[in-house]
Amino acid sequence: MTAPTLPTHQIRALHTDTTVTVYQAYPPSLGLPAARDGRFPPAWKRDRMTWIKPSFLWMMYRCGWATKEGQETVLAVEITREGFDWALSHAELSHYERGVHPDRATWQRDLRRAPARVQWDPERDLHLNRLPHRSLQLGLSGEAARRYADEWTVQIRDVTPLARETHDLLRAGNEAAATRLLPEESPYPTPPGTPLPDGP
Repeated sequence: MTAPTLPTHQIRALHTDTTVTVYQAYPPSLGLPAARDGRFPPAWKRDRMTWIKPSFLWMMYRCGWATKEGQETVLAVEITREGFDWALSHAELSHYERGVHPDRATWQRDLRRAPARVQWDPERDLHLNRLPHRSLQLGLSGEAARRYADEWTVQIRDVTPLARETHDLLRAGNEAAATRLLPEESPYPTPPGTPLPDGP
């Protein structure tokens, strides 16, 4: 039986009625205190852009299964759906899209003003190969970054052991067991105003 074709641009995430789980990777000096205290420490730069990723496998691609320097601690950050939706509805696409934006100058102006930006990158499979559909990356800056750290965060968990166990099973050839460990991500309703590209 052939698996159904997924929409090219679709938000998929582990979510409940009130929260959404996103992933980030940090050096242990920042990630471990965040997981221990359930909130980002003062060393977390609230005035810099931070990227959150609802896809666990895209995070694994980005951090190399928690092996890349500075990304050895993988965090699952549970945030409010209200905050996540606010960021999406106040976001701008990270790239100029003909047919979506009136012109490049307008897009650049709107991007400078937006507290969040949306980027759609190829989703990854268990072996971190590219898939034909896209995964959401959401960049937060200014007001959005501050609210993410200090208002929207409900819980922070260290999922580095999950990343390593999944990778170990995969390297041992036990793909079925590795798949069973993956978070159960499902389609998330796209809030009105979420920027979507015109084409693939």
